[in-house]
Amino acid sequence: MLRKCAAVIAALFMSNVPIWADPVTLVANGGGLTVMGDVLGYDGKFIRVDTEFGELTLDFEEVTCTGDDCPDPDQFVPALSFAGAHRIGDLLLPSLVEAYARQSGLSFLRTESGASQFSYVLADAVTEQEKLRLTFRLSNTDEGFADLLANEADVVMAVREVRPTERNLARDIGLGDLTDTGRSRIVALDGLVPIVSPGQTVKSIALADLDRAFSGEISNWSELGGRDAPINLYLRDVNSGLAQGFEDRVLGPSDASLSSGAIRLDNDQALSDAVFSDSNALGVTAFESIGDAEPLGLTGPCGLTVTADRTRLRTEDYPLTIPLFLYLPQRRLPDAAMAFLNYVRSPEAQRVVRRAGFVDQAGVPTAIKGQGDRLATAILNAGEEVPLTELQRMMRVLGKLERLSMTFRFEVGSTRLDAQSRSNAARMARDLRAGVHRDQRLIFVGFSDARGPASENRKLSSARAEAVQRRVNVALGETELSDFTLETEAFGEALPMACDDTEWGRQVNRRVEVWVGPRLE
Repeated sequence: MLRKCAAVIAALFMSNVPIWADPVTLVANGGGLTVMGDVLGYDGKFIRVDTEFGELTLDFEEVTCTGDDCPDPDQFVPALSFAGAHRIGDLLLPSLVEAYARQSGLSFLRTESGASQFSYVLADAVTEQEKLRLTFRLSNTDEGFADLLANEADVVMAVREVRPTERNLARDIGLGDLTDTGRSRIVALDGLVPIVSPGQTVKSIALADLDRAFSGEISNWSELGGRDAPINLYLRDVNSGLAQGFEDRVLGPSDASLSSGAIRLDNDQALSDAVFSDSNALGVTAFESIGDAEPLGLTGPCGLTVTADRTRLRTEDYPLTIPLFLYLPQRRLPDAAMAFLNYVRSPEAQRVVRRAGFVDQAGVPTAIKGQGDRLATAILNAGEEVPLTELQRMMRVLGKLERLSMTFRFEVGSTRLDAQSRSNAARMARDLRAGVHRDQRLIFVGFSDARGPASENRKLSSARAEAVQRRVNVALGETELSDFTLETEAFGEALPMACDDTEWGRQVNRRVEVWVGPRLE
């Protein structure tokens, strides 16, 4: 049995720890297996050793270990190391660590070990026994993934999604597929926002024009409806994950390159201040870092304009919403470390995220009467094939319900939910198990863009709503729950949120919203 267990879990990795110097001997307590090797890691339950048979991972309680380098379970302190983006590690995660310690009845001690490195020790408040050590190395998203690939970190703090090259390298060295379910946590939300000086007469910009401006194809404000003046471009430095996300999301679809004339700045405050002081500036920054500059809305040819605010970032109705990620490899982590990572996704943690000044993921309900502007604008822009009777049906169905600020969307050209939506499915399942929606009916309401016949679009939106319901049911697992109901509904192209004559507008319109109300008797 021990040999079989070792074979099954031999591919799993454990927390990064130094390699021990001398070999140890492991003998199965029931006999039948004896191995010698160098200790590669120990996580409090399993020991990983490099043997003549290759790398093996064994249940430490099922073996007897002899040798100077055998780990001592009584002295073991679980550890977890983070590396990556300053935006996440500077304020957000420390706030979560300290709140988690207080909630768990633990004391915490923070120790600085350099300009961008620090650690926390969480201990029993009474006995002072150490329960968890957390270390942080703040740099940028690129270096965070590099540290993970070099086995110098357990968790990456990333302000963009993992790139294909990083995903492939991680998979090739046995860290699993970082895009799989469970390999990432979204800890908060942010957004890429175009900003200008307060005196600028241009108040909105099409996403396509933002692309053309930052690639140098447009160089004068008069081409955007402003005065005759050059456009001075500002963006974060090349190592910034947000700048990389901007290039991926805005310049990438047209295969454009950033203009060589763009001014690169190494922190958000410097960028906001520079744009504020330059009447000809056009910059892009994070939602939380706009400062005294003026944000521009994103518009399309049909005239619909979307501005960045907390509600639109939560629902992804703002097209340049950026999740803030923690990426975890396929590696065994100590139970105490997993407890903290699971806390990060809890409702209590979301309140901490909000107090820290970031956009949380709480499913805030909004009654239909509080969505008048959204509904009026959308209905006015509904396609000609949408009859009045369908709009009336939609209002009858939704009129007594509330919309949750949790929206499901799909990756471009795919039936796979995007990263934020995969996180939403897991979060909804947790909320349902916790009784957050007790005695309620939840309706997954599908919408589509207006390409193609309206009847087909309604079928597509219905299929998407059913796909989301299936995903939530899978996340619920075998849980026996009967105090809520899950339903689906679909209205096709009846409620557009952005212009259908742009790809990003169609992507915004293809969505599944969540509406809640009392269960029907």
